[in-house]
Amino acid sequence: MADRANAPARAWQRMLSGRRLDLLDPSPLDIELGDIAHGLARVARWNGQTRGDHAYSVAQHSLLVEALLADLKPEITPEERLFALLHDAPEYVIGDMISPFKAVLGEDYKGVERRLQHAIHLRFALPADVEPKLHRMIKKADQTAAYWEATHLAGFQEKEALRFFGDPSLNPDDNLLDPWPATEAERRFLARFAEIEGLTETLPRARTA
Repeated sequence: MADRANAPARAWQRMLSGRRLDLLDPSPLDIELGDIAHGLARVARWNGQTRGDHAYSVAQHSLLVEALLADLKPEITPEERLFALLHDAPEYVIGDMISPFKAVLGEDYKGVERRLQHAIHLRFALPADVEPKLHRMIKKADQTAAYWEATHLAGFQEKEALRFFGDPSLNPDDNLLDPWPATEAERRFLARFAEIEGLTETLPRARTA
């Protein structure tokens, strides 16, 4: 029997699709939308420290960010919507670590996250890197989403949330802040992706299906 103690550490994850994704050198060919939606719908924001009968998932958060970006950028293109919807997609593999822990891990974590993000973008025919101006706008939408999640779900006081996430300036649909069951979050994520991918012209902001 091989000496397992001396075997190289496993750096890949088996997906339900059957794909085997290498975390250190991810290939776009090993990335499937169904795996992303399934995983993100089962990854909890705020380490699960949110109100409600269900965890507030990264899949639902991603839909919220896409909707908020459309408010920030009324002339938004389908490609820009996909960038927003997929902005946290690496978390289907590496989970949603809270910002303080990401800071502790530093560049090692960021490097893995960046390689996964590039592979995901390429898988769906997007440029590997987000254009800087759009990146800033997605970050603003992300922080706005975090403010409303923090105050609506995670027990933050408004003053505290303002200090960490800034003035939200936009008001999301309440339905996007009420936690959905994982299967519902997965379904809506997949439906929204298909809707955006099939666009030939700009649609109004995302609503619940």
